[in-house]
Amino acid sequence: MLKAENIKKSFGKKTVLNRINLDIGPAQLKAIVGENGAGKSTLVKIIVGYWKADEGKLSTKCSIGYCPQQTLVFKQLTIEENYRYFAAAYGLQPDERINQEHFNYLMKLFKFEQYKNQKVIQLSGGTIQKLNLALALIHQPNLLILDEPYNGFDWETYHSFWEFISLYKDIGNSVLLVSHLITDKSLFDRVYQLNNGKFDA
Repeated sequence: MLKAENIKKSFGKKTVLNRINLDIGPAQLKAIVGENGAGKSTLVKIIVGYWKADEGKLSTKCSIGYCPQQTLVFKQLTIEENYRYFAAAYGLQPDERINQEHFNYLMKLFKFEQYKNQKVIQLSGGTIQKLNLALALIHQPNLLILDEPYNGFDWETYHSFWEFISLYKDIGNSVLLVSHLITDKSLFDRVYQLNNGKFDA
């Protein structure tokens, strides 16, 4: 689904990523862990096309959903209005039956029904973070990239999140989770430790 080979990125004289190799196949859950400044966000931005690598090769054979650490939602719009806006950006017709069914599924999955017509600015931080994730799923991507997804989650939401990840993987999709902390490495097919721009052996 995704393969990165010898990815290198520098800013000025500082090398942020040095010969990174990453391979993600179908139905896999992988993670990249590292301290702040280790290069995690730089690698993610290269994978999603925000930046170009200085050297190396990146190939993707799937659609990608990206949930950034900083929520990218319109706070003066309602949840449903945000959905319609982002659906249009993906070239989807929000009122088409299959898209409406998927929207209803996301509303139920993330328990948004009671908030659907509220402006985002009125919602809690955890609910906004869940909306950020839901919007990354609008186009039903095969690979979901999550940058520090737990921000603002309460305990119930955290468990619901992992239930969703399990279902998402079971139908053949893959997830790349990027975080400074992984509490249960047994959940993952592989955890990459990023230090000083390199993956630990």
